[in-house]
Amino acid sequence: MINVGVLGATGAVGQRFVQLLADHPWFDLKVLTASERSAGRKYGEVVNWRLDVPFPASAGRIEISPTTVSAVKDLDLVFSALPAEIATKVESDVSQAGVAVCSNARSHRMEPDVPLVIPEVNPEHLALIDVQKDRGRDGFIVTNPNCSTIMMCMGLAPLERFGFSDIRVATMQAVSGAGFEGVPAMAIYDNVIPYIGQEEEKMESESKKIMGSLDGDRIVDAPFEVSASCHRVPVIDGHLLSIWVDVHAPLEEIAEAFRSYRAPFSGLPLQPERSVELLEQPDRPQPRLDRNRGRGMTVTVGRLREGLRFIALGHNTIRGAAGASVLNAELIHSKKYI
Repeated sequence: MINVGVLGATGAVGQRFVQLLADHPWFDLKVLTASERSAGRKYGEVVNWRLDVPFPASAGRIEISPTTVSAVKDLDLVFSALPAEIATKVESDVSQAGVAVCSNARSHRMEPDVPLVIPEVNPEHLALIDVQKDRGRDGFIVTNPNCSTIMMCMGLAPLERFGFSDIRVATMQAVSGAGFEGVPAMAIYDNVIPYIGQEEEKMESESKKIMGSLDGDRIVDAPFEVSASCHRVPVIDGHLLSIWVDVHAPLEEIAEAFRSYRAPFSGLPLQPERSVELLEQPDRPQPRLDRNRGRGMTVTVGRLREGLRFIALGHNTIRGAAGASVLNAELIHSKKYI
């Protein structure tokens, strides 16, 4: 078993990490960290569990540690759900101490030698782990993208064979993406908020790195442009994206590309049977009906129209956050990096 911990275990993404790791067949959850005021108390006494799944009793018995290098230095791997302003230093220090870090934070995503990985899309970018080690880092950092970027890139992955250079996307993003306290109820009820700080910029830059090519010790950005418009909507979980891309193949050929798409690996515990699933109904996918497909790890697409225009949907705290990091870690382990 691989001994693991979660940095920032009490927030929305931290709780999702705990849920996914509590009974994981490869990872043994040993350490949970939170703020100093929670340190020394049992996780079950501290956490305000808000997920729509049962609280894992085994995690509840773990004593909270402070978010320090010393708390996790004996682990093989940590998952980071820390806010970016804290993650920047903590993740660097932890990785320098010889611990692998799989991070959901944005802090290190765009660093040249840090892989920004969606396992089905760019697993070869994990070779940057060797670059980090060659440059003197005892451990390493691997990041997963922003939640909406993951949904978009997963939706585009089956279309790479056709080639494209112009992508336009409008997102309708669930309130859970802002954290438990992120959007006041009075702001989102009966409303749509047409602004999410830094979200559009992340979609436009991260996607080019993810779908770019590995050239020695660096990533060459993909040769396309992305224009994004991001909106917060009154949905609990599930980011819905309207995507326009300059692919001009016949619609049936595009539909078959979605139907036949498979991950370039198999056997990972959190891997869904279908990473991308095409829904044929004219009014699907929908967040409430489709976000939990593949245990929340499947991205569903639909409404294929000439142009090319289509809809993509994914569960933002599973596929778009904690689940993405756990799947990254499973792939890393399968490749013998840990």
